[in-house]
Amino acid sequence: MRSDITVLIVAFSYLALLFVIAAWGDRRAEQRRSLVNSPTVYALSIAVYCTAWTFYGSVGRAATTGLSFLLIYLGPTLAMLCGWMLIRKMIRIARAQRITSIADFISARYGKSGGLGALVALIAVIAIMPYIALQLKAITVSYAILTEYPDQTLPALSLSGFLSDKAFWVSLVLAVFIILFGTRHLDASERHEGMVTAIAFESLVKLFAFLSVGFFATFVLYSGPHDLMASAAVELPHLGQRFGLDQIPGGALGWFGTLMLATLAFITLPRQFQVLVVENVNEQHLRRACWLFPLYLLLINLFVIPIALAGLLGGSATGEPDNFVLTLPLSAGLQALPLLVFIGGLSAATSMMIVETIALSTMVSNQLVMPLLLRWRSLQLASRPDLSGWLLGIRRVAIILILILGYLYHALIGEAYSLVTIGLVSFAAAAQFAPALLLGLYWRGASRNGAAIGMIAGTLVWAWTLLIPGFALSGWLDVSFIEHGPFGIELLRPYALFGLEGWDIYTHALFWSMLVNVGLLVGISLFSRQSHMEQTQAALFTNALRPEAEQAPIWQGQASRYELFMLLSRYLGLPATRRLLGQQPEPGDDSAATPAMIAAAEQGLTGALGSATARILINSVVRGEALDMPSILSILDTTSQTLEYNRRLEQKSSELAQIGEELRSANERLRELDRLKDEFVAMVSHELRTPLTSIRAFAEILHDAEAMPAEKQQHFLEIIVRESERLSRLIEEILDLARLESGRMTLNPERCDLVELVQQSVDAVTRLYEDRAVELALKLPDSSCMVIADPDRLQQVLINLLDNASKFASDADSQVLLTLAPHKRHYRIRVEDNGPGIVEAEREKVFEKFHQIEQARKEEGQPAGTRPRGTGLGLPISRGIISHLGGRLWVDDPQQLGGACLIMELPKAPEEDNPSGSCG
Repeated sequence: MRSDITVLIVAFSYLALLFVIAAWGDRRAEQRRSLVNSPTVYALSIAVYCTAWTFYGSVGRAATTGLSFLLIYLGPTLAMLCGWMLIRKMIRIARAQRITSIADFISARYGKSGGLGALVALIAVIAIMPYIALQLKAITVSYAILTEYPDQTLPALSLSGFLSDKAFWVSLVLAVFIILFGTRHLDASERHEGMVTAIAFESLVKLFAFLSVGFFATFVLYSGPHDLMASAAVELPHLGQRFGLDQIPGGALGWFGTLMLATLAFITLPRQFQVLVVENVNEQHLRRACWLFPLYLLLINLFVIPIALAGLLGGSATGEPDNFVLTLPLSAGLQALPLLVFIGGLSAATSMMIVETIALSTMVSNQLVMPLLLRWRSLQLASRPDLSGWLLGIRRVAIILILILGYLYHALIGEAYSLVTIGLVSFAAAAQFAPALLLGLYWRGASRNGAAIGMIAGTLVWAWTLLIPGFALSGWLDVSFIEHGPFGIELLRPYALFGLEGWDIYTHALFWSMLVNVGLLVGISLFSRQSHMEQTQAALFTNALRPEAEQAPIWQGQASRYELFMLLSRYLGLPATRRLLGQQPEPGDDSAATPAMIAAAEQGLTGALGSATARILINSVVRGEALDMPSILSILDTTSQTLEYNRRLEQKSSELAQIGEELRSANERLRELDRLKDEFVAMVSHELRTPLTSIRAFAEILHDAEAMPAEKQQHFLEIIVRESERLSRLIEEILDLARLESGRMTLNPERCDLVELVQQSVDAVTRLYEDRAVELALKLPDSSCMVIADPDRLQQVLINLLDNASKFASDADSQVLLTLAPHKRHYRIRVEDNGPGIVEAEREKVFEKFHQIEQARKEEGQPAGTRPRGTGLGLPISRGIISHLGGRLWVDDPQQLGGACLIMELPKAPEEDNPSGSCG
């Protein structure tokens, strides 16, 4: 048992910390160093969806109905998967039209209808009161358990003892917080950066607290998930059935119904609309939120089942399932963890209450109170120079009243339902906004009358099938109508309407309410006409993702700049008006305001008063009217065509630039080829002339010399023979190169053993290596390495690589290493020397015709820095042969000797049943 004073100090210290964090967030925003301009903070703020219902009620639902708790989180995950198309469209519309709430959004879509906006606001207030009561109930219950444990007898709720009810004082503290950080600015479309920062922090707190108690239940009370499941299997009979899919209320229909209910509620709950749409800084933040928020839901539900099982195993010590999260650590005698859990539950409850109250107060002020005050002529509001103080005061009073209403519902009715039950009642009510919202985004024909009548009918069905039975179960009404129907009419039983029995109550309510809501919306829209304003707004909403939609002006009337400025200053104040319209015009200034100024003025008023009220005020000073739908569509189409023409021009310009670049590259390549041709001819001429000159010179000497020693004659003849062989080799290489480039080289592929070919090639160059004093090392596998190749051509390549390596090996301690090894589906031969190596820039050039790398050493009397004796055709020919054999030849980084390293790669030969042997 913990003392009241300790728990109160911890709780109100936490609330004070929220004040500090919110003030810090606002200060950073004023310094233009926004904390909320982050996709991570945006995703964490969306986690306001996880309320006390998630923190306490999910475990309770898992303990009683098994896996059904997951549906409440699979729904939002499904919605976020569609977020880039659906939520992004909502964000773009809200930004373009300065929309401040879901009531304003629906009102703006259907011709900026004040009546429809008021209807949505009224339904929202009725629907969310149970949800706010849920948070207060969670605070009251968790406080009582924390301070009175092991006595789990909860205090009776009543209005007479409200001063001793901690939930009442929490409500007051939250009212102060929301007033300070939620109504600092009149323009409700401005972001509440301090509040969002605090909400993101609370999302981390409740996640940490829940994971902590989950870790405790799984790894401290038990030795891990396996031990926990083994204990549950022994002590809890029918465990598999308890967590089977058949335990979900309503079976498969209940599964689908709850999933749809959670999906629709996630989009339409006022607090979710607030954080998803109104508080969004950048629509690109949705990209991260679409996966980060579902990940958050996964983490916070990771230990729901282990905690439920541990609670069920705890027996009477853990009490009611809704309280397992708190009673588990209490039953173990812990001190710090129960306080952390209490703070986690407090953060889950307060974050929801903060955002929900801001959203509802904006709706009450803009959609209910201000339209009535503007029509109340005895107040003479039109004659007052500045009404901004009035507007802020109305919003602040609305905050206090909403929290008081939530507390009254908590005190009077809250005991009748569990946490999850209260939440689902609110979900079903908020879902009544979905048909008007979703159909309005994609169907231009949806009308105001259809949306209003469908919403009223759907809400009445919801009230009859869920809300009124809740009052009856709380003792406020006779419960007989639940079982027998009103006046004994069984077809009107709330939980079995028109004889539809066997469904869980939430799927039952969702089915009938959606059937009536959607049916009336579609039916009435098909047989009714829209006003010009409805048509205009329908065009703007359904085309919102087109880039030109945000730029389309919708006013064709006229107004003087002075009248427009005075109208805005009366409701927004001078500073805000100057930011929108610039400097104040002189009295009597009759210069006409531009359509852009009129649109900006309407958007400014919309942010403060809502779209419907802003429309009325703008009409009071503008002579003319907004464009009708054909004009809007014409503007959109014209703008779209212009953008398309610009896009095509840019594309053509880009293509022409690319073609020009390709032509320049081709021209440079032709010049390079021409240069290479001249160089090739000159090189071939030089290389052919050199041996021919030598042959001719020695032949003339032999011809002219009458008396020459036999030894000298023999020497000269050997030179003539050697130069003749060189000439033949050069001609053969040139012919090989020509055949390769023309594709006429004939290869005779067969199964060959690379090990044998390497040995034969090494034997062929052994004398050469001895003459050059080069040490050759081999690393060959013991087994055969079969490839499909022309053995003669492959040996030609190997000899060429070994010959080049010996030429470029170091003067001192010359070494060459040849390695043969398998690599995936290929064999690789690596020839490496310890010479100066090949720089990165030269690695592809060595495969060009006649290209040779200068060798900084003297060889056979050559001065340092000249090319070694050769033609420069060996590597180009070798690469061509290997390419024709389906392999590769390239220069790579050295691995052992540090010089040049050439790698030849050939594919392995396919296996055969009776191999014919290797080639030799």
